[in-house]
Amino acid sequence: MSRQLSIDVFFEFICPWCLIGKRQLQVAIQKLNRSHPDVEVVLNWKGVQLLTQIPADGIPFQAFYLQRLGSSVAVRMRQAQVRQAAGMVGVEIDFEKIPRMPNTAKAHQFFKNALEMSNPIQADRLLEGLFSAYFHHSENISDIAVLQKIATYCGFEEDAIARISDVPDHLFISADTGGKGVPYFVFDGGFAMAGAQPADVLYKAMLEALAAQGQPA
Repeated sequence: MSRQLSIDVFFEFICPWCLIGKRQLQVAIQKLNRSHPDVEVVLNWKGVQLLTQIPADGIPFQAFYLQRLGSSVAVRMRQAQVRQAAGMVGVEIDFEKIPRMPNTAKAHQFFKNALEMSNPIQADRLLEGLFSAYFHHSENISDIAVLQKIATYCGFEEDAIARISDVPDHLFISADTGGKGVPYFVFDGGFAMAGAQPADVLYKAMLEALAAQGQPA
């Protein structure tokens, strides 16, 4: 008899730790699929806009981090830390190629609309496309035309893209992690975990959530 495990995933497109955390989660789910083939994992993606004060057309990326961290040395150290963690999960991030820090409200609303009319495989493909557009191709994900192009590449039909493109300014309402930041994971509406945790840690959390369902994990 099959059963479900629901995981709420709180994320932000411009957060590299969210991309890293997504990779770790994928590994953990693959491990669960092998150990518990009767369990269906249902992912609920919850967009969090971290920087609501960013102008609609964004701001220079390097200047943003210099102001945020205080010195070029601190910026280099932080980016080296992120690159190392990303490399461990097979992700390459070249911060020098990212020109602007975007306002992500439109991207979040676009993806939220897409979730309502796509299956999990399509949704994951679009999410990957949005992450890749920002971190790997230096594209402006605050531009609706860019979002539409990404959706096209991800296999969405023209009529579907037209519907999910209804993203008026200030429409998006950010999900709330209670100050825990992102990525943030909630397993079956109960046990929660913050940060880009290793796959084994996420896997153990899944087992705990299954045990809490009253069935053997």
